[in-house]
Amino acid sequence: MNKKFVGAVALSLFFQVSAFAQFGGFGGPQGGGSVPNADKTADVNYVGDGKTYHTLDIYIPQEAKDSYPVVIHTYGSAWSSNNMKGQADLSTICAAYVKAGYAVVTPNHRAASDGIYPAQLHDIKAVVRFVRGNAAKYKFDTNFVAVSGFSSGGHLSSLTATTCGLKEGKSGSVTVDLVGDLGEFTSLSSCVDGAVLWSPPTDIYTMNPISMGGSGTMEGAFIGVEREGNKDKWMVASSPYYASDDDPPVIMFHGTSDNIVNIEQSQELYDSLKNHNVVTEFVKVSGGSHGGDKMNSSENLDKAVAFLNKAREAKAAAAVTTPPATGDSTTTPPATGDSTTTPPATGDSTTTPPATGDSTTTPPATGDSSVTASPATGDSTVTAPPATGDSTDALPAMRSVVSGSTTYKVFSLDGTLVMKSSTLNLSRLNSGVYYVVATRAGARQVFRIAKP
Repeated sequence: MNKKFVGAVALSLFFQVSAFAQFGGFGGPQGGGSVPNADKTADVNYVGDGKTYHTLDIYIPQEAKDSYPVVIHTYGSAWSSNNMKGQADLSTICAAYVKAGYAVVTPNHRAASDGIYPAQLHDIKAVVRFVRGNAAKYKFDTNFVAVSGFSSGGHLSSLTATTCGLKEGKSGSVTVDLVGDLGEFTSLSSCVDGAVLWSPPTDIYTMNPISMGGSGTMEGAFIGVEREGNKDKWMVASSPYYASDDDPPVIMFHGTSDNIVNIEQSQELYDSLKNHNVVTEFVKVSGGSHGGDKMNSSENLDKAVAFLNKAREAKAAAAVTTPPATGDSTTTPPATGDSTTTPPATGDSTTTPPATGDSTTTPPATGDSSVTASPATGDSTVTAPPATGDSTDALPAMRSVVSGSTTYKVFSLDGTLVMKSSTLNLSRLNSGVYYVVATRAGARQVFRIAKP
């Protein structure tokens, strides 16, 4: 066969796939442009391996502040591009985040041709840890780190949000590493405090397949095998499968006329999160396609920013300071002003666990937070997150506990103190989602729990 002909065919296929990913397909019309009113630091390698696919760009608002909350926004490419951070919705979604006072990080990640799943998830989680490890250098406020992403970038962001605290994903006989060991900050948390998903595939096993022109599907290239006969390998890459009570707040935007990623993908994740009492919203954009002006309207950008702000406020409302002299708690609800609440005189603040089967803390296993149910009484044991200051939410499969004398304060999502004690007896709480502030040896940590 003529070598020139073969080369021309190969080149044609390359451009078809690239064009599909960037403009008409899974990636959608993201565009390039720039982020106004931001100082840019380009091509920072977040792993330290010199690879282009492990670089990121940082956009810091020009309005001077001591620190900035962070949004990590990932481009869409059908997992087929390893260098599209320069087209990651810069003049639309990223610009809106910066305008609202957020530092924005846009990472590259490995394409399916560089490594199959979970390589891409390992990359994004390494970015989260990089942000935490470089807080002082770039003025990142790691009290709030969120993920955002369009299309396949939304898929990776959804997995990052729903797999917090899980080291492995399992379905049938298939087990995958969900964390990885990339970068120098492997001891730090890769959990996030919120997620904004734009036209995301979430359950790739149930979504409409995206053909690669007779040579398989984009999803099959990403997983390494096609769907037929490989359900478990596809399930461990699907975020609704991991939804749990302690997931961070998640908002989704999806067009009703999206013919690339069917809108049922967002609906499925939304339903799964709601079933676990997770704070979540689903914005159905009438007539919206896969990306484009209707999806990136000012109204939708404002909703995304408002959702992130609300998540920040709810977390901050729980992070109250205990006066060192008296032990009394002072809380400031976000909307109503100052409010001082003291623990009741009925034994809430105790130093010895009751002898009735209430919950207690025991020595450490791994340091991840957990919520477990007592089989006899229905009481729960809740333990504090690791000593890094980052909140770590764990699914039941990742149970562990911590040692030392700890004081717990439990707050409702509006910042109201509902319990203060040296033990956590969740049988005294109504059903719902709460923030817990754990104080041990003068250090405070915040994490979320859900009472069934």
